[in-house]
Amino acid sequence: MERMLPLLALGLLVAGFCPAVLCHPKSTLDEKNSTQEEQDQGTHVDFRLASTHMDFAFSLYKQLALNTPGKNVIFSPLSISTALAFLSLGARNSTLTELLQGLKFNLTETSEAEIHQSFQHLLSALNQSSDDLHLHMGNAMFIKEQFNLLDRFMEDAKSLYGAKGFVTDFQDSEAAKKLINGYVEKGTQGKIRDLIKDLDKQTIMVLVNYIFFKAKWKTPFDPRDTFESRFYFSKRNWVKVLMMSLEDLATPYLRDEELSCTVLELPYTGNASALFILPDRDKMEEVEAMLLPETLKRWRDSLKIRRIDELYLPKFSISGDYNVEHILPQLGIEEVFTNKADLSGITGARNLQVSQVVHKAVLDVFEEGTEASAATGIKIIPLSAKVGPKTVVRFNMPFLVIIARTDTPSILFMSKVTNPKQA
Repeated sequence: MERMLPLLALGLLVAGFCPAVLCHPKSTLDEKNSTQEEQDQGTHVDFRLASTHMDFAFSLYKQLALNTPGKNVIFSPLSISTALAFLSLGARNSTLTELLQGLKFNLTETSEAEIHQSFQHLLSALNQSSDDLHLHMGNAMFIKEQFNLLDRFMEDAKSLYGAKGFVTDFQDSEAAKKLINGYVEKGTQGKIRDLIKDLDKQTIMVLVNYIFFKAKWKTPFDPRDTFESRFYFSKRNWVKVLMMSLEDLATPYLRDEELSCTVLELPYTGNASALFILPDRDKMEEVEAMLLPETLKRWRDSLKIRRIDELYLPKFSISGDYNVEHILPQLGIEEVFTNKADLSGITGARNLQVSQVVHKAVLDVFEEGTEASAATGIKIIPLSAKVGPKTVVRFNMPFLVIIARTDTPSILFMSKVTNPKQA
């Protein structure tokens, strides 16, 4: 007979008014007390681990897409990897190895300390705001009353992941849900509600990671140019959407004949951009199969500034709600969900296992990239003197969105828009 273990749940979420966002990451050059050698080493580690983060993002995306055929996909690889790395602070032996290898880290090249330091550095860079951009990421632990956690785990959780602790009565599951969901709703300014829907009374701890963001396009769309148009999710099936439009836009562009897709980059005000990938008709699966770090690197290296005569992009709001514990075993993270789990670094005893990993994401894309405000004006369009065929990019069938920092290739958010009207 299997022994009954107290349960630990993880909640992960991301919310935003536009698909992306990072602004002016804190540079190691700004740290006056650090030596040049430490700076160089930190930069080397960050860039070396960027490919690892991409590998995890694409591997997880493929599993999510496989499990939700014909559906939109929206998730934050960063949110999920941060929560799992946070959890790994308390993992030991094969449970620890599975977690870190499942996150695609090569443990012969990268030490556990380097992994946590890279997340610490990334989190400190993320939590920044400006007039054009708001970004905040938070970690929290909701802990059962009179349940003792090891001092080392608490200290590392706070210093490396900035985690806050909340004493929680899990015997009163409704009150516990209200406490956790209230924290999440406040942190995401109301965008994510009811992250946790069910709580087992055996639960002794819930780890939560959230990201909230809103940002502006560097070149905004004019709301007066938005019109109703068709979006085809198959040859004969379509839905009417509000289509945003821009004319005479100079932006990084690539036509990938090898993978039969068009790649377009739209920058945000701040240190982030959105990469839009538009596969040709019936080529989505082929493009998805080739989503690899080296493919993204090839795209980024090949993008060239090009004048786009007409760009059409749907205005949309989509969301995703996933129980990731059913998907992570496909990436090799399995033991932590069983009675073989060793999370003794949390309590000092092997008395914990993870019951669920919940991830919820919301993505809203508008003309300005943020909540639009009303304005009155007259638009003057110069006459085009261009001769020859026009470059027109029309996102009127399923496409992918990859949001990344512009100073490193780490992926923050990833989405597949199969149907813009599908909530």
